[in-house]
Amino acid sequence: MSVSKETVLNELARITIPEGNIVELNMVKALTIEQGNISFVLEVSADRGKRMEPVRTSAVQILEGLPGVDKVSVVMTAHSEKALSTKTKGPPPDLRLGGHPDPQSDLANLSQVKKIIAVASGKGGVGKSTVSLNLAVSLVKLGFKVGLLDADIHGPSLPIMTGITSKPYSPDGKTIIPLEVFGIKVMSIGFLLPEEEAVIWRGPMLMGALQQMLQQVKWGELDIIIVDLPPGTGDVQLTLCQRFPLGGAIIVCTPQDLALVDARRAITMFQKLNTPVLGIVENMAYYVCPKCQHKDYIFGRNGAREEARKLGIPFLGEIPLETSIRKGGDDGKPIALTAGETSNAFALIGEIII
Repeated sequence: MSVSKETVLNELARITIPEGNIVELNMVKALTIEQGNISFVLEVSADRGKRMEPVRTSAVQILEGLPGVDKVSVVMTAHSEKALSTKTKGPPPDLRLGGHPDPQSDLANLSQVKKIIAVASGKGGVGKSTVSLNLAVSLVKLGFKVGLLDADIHGPSLPIMTGITSKPYSPDGKTIIPLEVFGIKVMSIGFLLPEEEAVIWRGPMLMGALQQMLQQVKWGELDIIIVDLPPGTGDVQLTLCQRFPLGGAIIVCTPQDLALVDARRAITMFQKLNTPVLGIVENMAYYVCPKCQHKDYIFGRNGAREEARKLGIPFLGEIPLETSIRKGGDDGKPIALTAGETSNAFALIGEIII
């Protein structure tokens, strides 16, 4: 017998802090219940931070004791009130967007970042942004400090996929305090521009924007920054590889031959730029019929796995073509927050990369 959402919330309401119980304080976010698996985000203010870990632990223990519950996953996020408020007292960030890159690179804001990893593809529409965000969520669940940069200047996806509608905060009009969601520090040009505004820039302007977003953002202490690159092998990719200490690249593709040809070009580019290719993720690998559970390989089978074998690079895993992945991206609730087979696939990819 499956536990109900009402039952879960009633149990969580037993957990109190001085201001009240965590349900009434609206700290329980993105609650999902699926086949005995419960997951939600425990959203706390930045001043509480680590002091709320016992609350997270208590929530897990209480829910695991309910009949019909097999697994409980709770991700705690500590949001900065300044970062998330649309009425910040500081001046707006002055990035002077679209400027040419500065030949004198100042990497001070990246000094506490251990690794920068790119997520790339040879063509658009293969799910790079979906993989980037869900991989970031999975790494947070594994206990790592993670940043996520949306480097697709022409088509930023993070504002919709994270559900963030607020603007970044700047203490001095030059540096930027990144927004935080799901425990991830995030930055996208989409946070700085109106949603309907097109970015019509040539190569040097794109390169300058990437450099500014990496160097002017106060990333702080992070284990990894995931950079969601635009499709192709152009100026943004070259700038990232040549100007920054890139730890490696993950290639996302779909199984059909056309996508694999473009993925091969992306791999070749990174190899020529002496950037390690950490492996290939095959997205939209198969579709499972919700009625009969038949697995159908719509775009072909094992294309990326075979390509990885030929090129001598790791095959990181398969992600299915699934309605809940699409819905999670549209609703700002990535599927990696939930419990289930697809979430486990992203978690496994994260473990392999680490």
